[in-house]
Amino acid sequence: MSGHSKWHSIKHKKGAADAKRGKIFTVHAKMITIAAKDGGDPDSNAALRSAIDNAKTANVPNTNIEKAIKRGTGEDKAGIVFNECMYEGYGPAGIAVYIQVLTDNKNRTVANVKSILTKNGGNMGTAGSVAYLFHKKGLIVIKAATDKFDDVELAAIDAGAEDIQRGDDTVDVYTAPGELHAVKKALEEAGFELKSSEITFEPENTLAIEDEDKARKVLRFMDALEEDEDVSNVYSNFDIPEEIMEKMG
Repeated sequence: MSGHSKWHSIKHKKGAADAKRGKIFTVHAKMITIAAKDGGDPDSNAALRSAIDNAKTANVPNTNIEKAIKRGTGEDKAGIVFNECMYEGYGPAGIAVYIQVLTDNKNRTVANVKSILTKNGGNMGTAGSVAYLFHKKGLIVIKAATDKFDDVELAAIDAGAEDIQRGDDTVDVYTAPGELHAVKKALEEAGFELKSSEITFEPENTLAIEDEDKARKVLRFMDALEEDEDVSNVYSNFDIPEEIMEKMG
């Protein structure tokens, strides 16, 4: 089992930043809209089912969810059409970033992303320059007390998990993308509290950021990307050691 920290776990430590920005409802609505393009029935559309589950976990109102589904299926003729794109680039300290966007205006979005990269000492990469560094995975985050970690791990392994990582009060369960729903369902039936489940991109190898100043620049850069209205997720290969995180508070 691997144990290095990842960007999503660092975000947990920093608090519910997306919720404070008022962005989280919009991101979930866009994810539902994209998923609903392949059908509005969550029983036959696994991506939509996962998007709805995550939205409910984030307390997105049912009316927002229903509207997003109608936009995706085309039932709402006046709805905005969103496109999903992946951009590749590099940030401070040489970190690689794989950026997922959901946008109704690609020209605006690519200009904004390029600007953020440039202002933070990074640059846009060509197609394929970064993608090969990441692997698509299913990720389930389970809330658990420390004394329950062993129980979670055993249940996850039995359910078909590929990898497991322990956090402070969570256990991250990684699956093959196609096995996400099955493993999630098994863990729910076992009575565990799930914080989220999603398809993510995990780096094959990580780049250790052991200088505090560089670590701050990296986190500011990641925040700047995630604050953009069209950016839904940012994946990176950096790893900030616990002792550096503690120094930064």
